[in-house]
Amino acid sequence: MAQQKSFLKGVYSVGDGQSMRRYYDDWAESYDQELTANDYRTPQRCAEALTRHASDLRAPVLDFACGTGLSGVALREAGFACIDGTDISPGMLARARATGVYRHLLQADPDQPLDLRDYGYGAIVASGAIGTGAAPADCLDWAIDSLAPGGLFVVSLNDHTREDPDFEGRLTRAVEAGKATMLEAEDGAHLPGLDLRARVYVLRRA
Repeated sequence: MAQQKSFLKGVYSVGDGQSMRRYYDDWAESYDQELTANDYRTPQRCAEALTRHASDLRAPVLDFACGTGLSGVALREAGFACIDGTDISPGMLARARATGVYRHLLQADPDQPLDLRDYGYGAIVASGAIGTGAAPADCLDWAIDSLAPGGLFVVSLNDHTREDPDFEGRLTRAVEAGKATMLEAEDGAHLPGLDLRARVYVLRRA
């Protein structure tokens, strides 16, 4: 029997947005299996971080780059009642739809961030979604700008991503500019099967 391809091993070298879309489409069928086999912890960590600061579990939450819905399921299990998702991959969105946890699912253009300022999200969660092999660093600015005052942004940056100072630097600059307050930044497991860790940040929009 042929060995199943490991998409995790190649994701950090994927190129532009359209290449990323094709890569994640191809990965959709085996994504959950491969992530579970490597003990993926970040969706639960992000959901738990949001519960520590959210005042209303009924407020709409956006699961940014939701993939197959692992993060949406974690949010629902944590008690959040109104979850939307967005992703660039139609294959991933089909899997997310099958979970039944999302109110709306939106397909995004990999080269053009969605304008979500009028959607009224109480929080945006980017669980394993922004970084090397995923959405680019400017999505951090976009997410913070998309929130109304008081809105929460939860994002994880893994070991690979934190090697590039631009990602963490954008969060630091948002705080220094008075656009957001850093509520927590907690290190922990990401993919123990690959000995990868991640830092989970929670920011509140000023």
